[in-house]
Order: sequence, then structure tokens, then C-alpha cells
Amino acid sequence: MKEPKTPVAVVEDSQTTRDALKTIIDLEPDLECVVTCSTGEEALKILPRISPALVLMDIQLPGISGIECVKRLREALPDVLIVMVTVYEDPIRIFSALRAGANGYLLKRSTPEEMINAIREVRRGGGAMSGGVAMKVIQYFSEQEQQNQELDSLTRRESEVLELLSSGLGNKDIASRLGVSVDAVRWHLRAIYTKLHVHNRTEAAMKFRGLQ
Repeated sequence: MKEPKTPVAVVEDSQTTRDALKTIIDLEPDLECVVTCSTGEEALKILPRISPALVLMDIQLPGISGIECVKRLREALPDVLIVMVTVYEDPIRIFSALRAGANGYLLKRSTPEEMINAIREVRRGGGAMSGGVAMKVIQYFSEQEQQNQELDSLTRRESEVLELLSSGLGNKDIASRLGVSVDAVRWHLRAIYTKLHVHNRTEAAMKFRGLQ
């Protein structure tokens, strides 16, 4: 008896890309594209009724974004597997998608073979990522670890100065809050810049907020 095919849905606003993904899926003996949607709103209306095993999801959709769609699908279909298929490879979008509940992240320039292998890998319980995306994830965590070490090297007073600086206070206000002189604040700022490897207040604040 033949094994049932894995039902796959595609959510993508470009008809050309939708048709290409459907063709790639339907050529495989163990996969079947059961529905395609052009918007997140359409997906949220249709997919809970169909219950596909896996969804290929674009990020940049008209209306609600693919990432927001992932969050809502997770509520309606807790067991569905979702793989982002997108042109974007910046760390913010990657981690936003993964935090929303995506099981994988592929670039649209991936080959059909890479797409199919990713679908099967996710079905086996793994996590699928394009090679370039995986490297960005590793690089991101490496940079985050370095930033954490730099922030941990600050003294208690330096940390207080940095926190107040990051909230937008000037040197006089920081000095007043901490009960120290303005010269003392300047001295602490020089130490902060050196330890964080930054050159000014803006860069220090960005690193404190994890934006650099």
C-alpha cells in the first residue's frame, strides 16, 4: 500500500514563485501541494480547515507579514511545520521568524533539490537552513557572546552610567542622578568607550541595547 503524500501549503504573494514552488513539490512522489495562498489573511482563513503538515511561508506579504502569520498559525495549528522561503537573510528577520515559531529558513535562490531536502529534513524533526543563513546565525551568536563579555567587564558604576546614557540623559543629569561630578561621569565614559570598543555615546547606547 502506498504511503500517503505529505500535504504542503505555499503562502507567497508572487504567482510566478507560487507556481514554481507548487511544481517543485508536486514532482516529488511523497509530497503534494494541497493549496497556495497569496496573503497571510488568506492563509489564516484556509489553512486551519485544510491542516497541511508543512507550510512554505514568504516573509514579505501584502497585509500581515509572514512572521505575524506564523505566530497566528501556531495558535490555530500547533503541530504544523513552517519553513520560511525568502530573499531576506539579515539576522533580525531570521531570528524574528524563528522566535515566531518557524522550523526552518531558506533563501529563494535555493535549488529545487535544496528545497525538497529541507522539507524532508523538517519532516524528520530537524531544522532546515540555507548555508548562508546558518553562517549568519553562528556569526550572530558569536558577536552576541563578545558583546556580553564586553558588558560584563564594566564596573557597577560604569554600568549605571551606561544605562542612564542609554535612556537619553546628558552628563549633567547622569551626574545628578548618581551624586557624582560631571568630570567623574566623563572619566567613566572614557572607560566605557574603551571596554566596549566604541567611539561615542550613540555607539555605546546601541551596544547596550544589543543593536550593534
